[in-house]
Amino acid sequence: MRLGVIDIGSNTVHLLVMDARAGARPVPQASHKTTVRLMRYVEPDGSISKAGVKELRKAVEAAAAEGAEHGIEQTMALATSALREATNGAEVLADLEKRAGVPIEVLAGDEEARLTFLAARRWYGWGAGRLLLLDIGGGSLEIATGVDEAPDVALSVPLGAGRMTRRFLLDADPPKPDDVETLREHARSVLRDAVGPVAKAPAPDHAVATSKTFRSLARLAGMPRQVMGTGERWRMRHDHLADWEPRLAKLSSADRTVLPGIGPGRALQIVAGAVVAQEAMAALGVDEVEICPWALREGAILQRLDHL
Repeated sequence: MRLGVIDIGSNTVHLLVMDARAGARPVPQASHKTTVRLMRYVEPDGSISKAGVKELRKAVEAAAAEGAEHGIEQTMALATSALREATNGAEVLADLEKRAGVPIEVLAGDEEARLTFLAARRWYGWGAGRLLLLDIGGGSLEIATGVDEAPDVALSVPLGAGRMTRRFLLDADPPKPDDVETLREHARSVLRDAVGPVAKAPAPDHAVATSKTFRSLARLAGMPRQVMGTGERWRMRHDHLADWEPRLAKLSSADRTVLPGIGPGRALQIVAGAVVAQEAMAALGVDEVEICPWALREGAILQRLDHL
């Protein structure tokens, strides 16, 4: 069966196409991504502006058309924090559902964490023991831990890289050092109050991270990991990230694009992502994370296969 998932996130609208059958690993066939950076279209009253709705429409229509070209038999559509929290979110979603041609499921933050955790568990298998998962999106940070396919603890906190950039780091490029420190103190405060249930869980055997933000940071501050099979695997130490974060903050967004792993679509918010990643790892006592290739979209497809 050829399955597709349209992920309407805070940064991008991303279509993933996979061929899947019972008992087999899902095989990716196509991917189509449109960068929207929805957080920049959020008005002071919490609504998404007309310009933002226009960009979303175009992105969703493009994803649906791409899916049709690839002969998708079943399509899922997911929306995460930006649409979940928008004051006009219900109206926007109704419009986007017509353009996607399928219902759009609005995921709660903890459900985002659970689906991403499922993807990581299937990727690493039971031999990885207790997993601790970190995922930084545009609007939120997801954290989950557990020994099964469903995590014991799953939570979401509003520390996404796009959200934090918009709130703290837009006054100057590169950002002012005082603004970076204000962001750091905010992240520490939010994490201090939020991570208690995770900190009380047994220590993880393996800490993993997903999302484009973590992948970009690992390309910059991490190192390749030797694994069987094809493709690159990356790991990143907390002390290496802590060394790179102030250097990133001293560069303009244009200058950051010459660094490995940081493209134009990620350059503006990578500083906020680095601060949140560093503080999350510190709050949870994580010295090193391994970057997991699978995340929310793969988790959604795996869950759908389980239900078929």
